[in-house]
Amino acid sequence: MKVIQAYRFALDPAPGQERALRSHAGASRFAWNWGLAKCTERYEAEKRWYSAAEMHRMWNAEKKADPALAWWGENSKCAYQEAFRDLDRALRDFITAQKGQRKGKRLGFPKFKKRGKCRDSFRFGTGVMRCDRSAVTLPRLGTIRTHESTRKLARRLENGTARILSATVSRTAQRWFVSFTVEAERAIPAWHLRPGSAVGIDLGVKTLLTGADSEGNAIKVPGRKPLKTALRTLKRVSRGHSRRQPGSANRRKSAARLARVHARVAHVRADALHKATTDLARRYETVVIEDLNITGMVRNRRLARAVSDQGFGQARRMLGYKTAWNGGQLIVAGRWYPSSKTCSACGWRKPSLTLAERTFTCQACGLVLDRDINAARNLLTLAASGAERVNACGAAVRPGLTGHVAVNQEPGTARCGSDRDRPEATRDCEDDQHH
Repeated sequence: MKVIQAYRFALDPAPGQERALRSHAGASRFAWNWGLAKCTERYEAEKRWYSAAEMHRMWNAEKKADPALAWWGENSKCAYQEAFRDLDRALRDFITAQKGQRKGKRLGFPKFKKRGKCRDSFRFGTGVMRCDRSAVTLPRLGTIRTHESTRKLARRLENGTARILSATVSRTAQRWFVSFTVEAERAIPAWHLRPGSAVGIDLGVKTLLTGADSEGNAIKVPGRKPLKTALRTLKRVSRGHSRRQPGSANRRKSAARLARVHARVAHVRADALHKATTDLARRYETVVIEDLNITGMVRNRRLARAVSDQGFGQARRMLGYKTAWNGGQLIVAGRWYPSSKTCSACGWRKPSLTLAERTFTCQACGLVLDRDINAARNLLTLAASGAERVNACGAAVRPGLTGHVAVNQEPGTARCGSDRDRPEATRDCEDDQHH
């Protein structure tokens, strides 16, 4: 099966190569600003934008006529072309967001980029792009050594099971990275190594993952909480950075130090999530997870830092493609499914459950259980009835991610004793998003 995936490697450029990298990033930034200025002028006059192809033709004509643009030949043509394509995509996304046709946060109008205030990055869409055991080859930049071995991608390229589509070079915390977008032949197994195995996963703030599997085992992954660990260092470095004179060398050094702290927090979080999600995808055929309103949760000033530190959105995204790669499936429970308020033994539903109550006590059967494990057991029950709920709710009308199944709850199909079809019950379920 052909899949599109990315391979990211840290670069170790020589001083001359690093100057070339910065030059390409500056060329991409200049092309973005140049194209945005042209589009703004045309919109004020004609209420229309320039497309990426039109901007490229205008650039080819102007770069030869204007002596001030004689430096353009120092960089690859892809730095300009891909910047125009990114700008065209940003303008189209802005229009669809204004019309309400784009999901997620409403996008604003594209802004001009300023050196030091935006991320340095550029992309190659054509040219010689190769990957050696300890180096990569990029157009106009030549062969650049890498901090880590690239043999995983190099073997696929040598065997003919992968093809590089593009290469994106970016700078994060004074370190340059290259990300290859690859079309690879991936052997997707016809069935999972453990057919019939299932697990319900409850995401939490204190414990990252709390699971209950089909064999009756309880799983708990505490989570690294890298932001909380580095918060003291982050405050000290941020305070020192704010005291430096703007534009000075010490200001640049402190900015680099602050960026390294933030980068380490992100890397530690991603490492922990990759290890946890990979283990779950390999051990269980069916993984059931909640559809949490993460955007609403981070608006709560008491939960925003803890929720962002755990990385709920990344965990769900990783489970989506990793379960498919291992021959399994990911079932997403409905956002209003009361997993924490429902008794996993008898189905009785508690009217309200605050975040301070860490133990679930059933007033019908007397069950006393950790609230996260109780929620995980309720999610596990959706694994057996997931196909029926998808057919009943019609959630698979539009194609989604491979192995990613959405499960919604319909009024009148909940457990006995539930009144979720009434408006007041819907309001009660909002507390369930923050368990």
